[in-house]
Amino acid sequence: MTQKRLLLSSPLLEIMTSRLCQQLIENHQNFDNTVVMGLQPRGIYFADRIVAELSQRLGYPVLIGHLDATFYRDDFRRRDSPLVPNKTDVPFLIEGKRVILIDDVLASGRMVRAALDAMTAFGRPQAIELLVLIDRQYNRDLPISPDYVGMQVNTLDSQRVQVEWKEQGFESDHIWMVD
Repeated sequence: MTQKRLLLSSPLLEIMTSRLCQQLIENHQNFDNTVVMGLQPRGIYFADRIVAELSQRLGYPVLIGHLDATFYRDDFRRRDSPLVPNKTDVPFLIEGKRVILIDDVLASGRMVRAALDAMTAFGRPQAIELLVLIDRQYNRDLPISPDYVGMQVNTLDSQRVQVEWKEQGFESDHIWMVD
């Protein structure tokens, strides 16, 4: 029997988003050499929210792109059913830029590794930082750790984190631990 336990919802999500934006502004000041990349599929919703708040606080737009790393995944050809790619929309080069890669959940690190490979099509960045809403500790297959974290959760391999965004058609934002 599947059990769901609520980890996060509004207004705590908005508070977390504000805190992460404040950390980004402290480290990137005016964002003149920094761009944001949201990782498909669900990381783009969080990235859009981060960029909206950053742009409001700074008074000017922050550059954002949406990156799909489906074809760069190491399990792409090992699945029984084919993966369905999402849209990549990166309207700028990242050559020499500082890139903030944003995803909703960091688990094994394999998707982030795929995103790093996918980014090379858009140039060689000066630096890459990782921002995640949820960091699933103790599930890493690769030595990848986030620079900015909304919430850390301890999970078993049998558990997963389910993110429901309003932008996906849900009534409200919820992040669940599913057993």
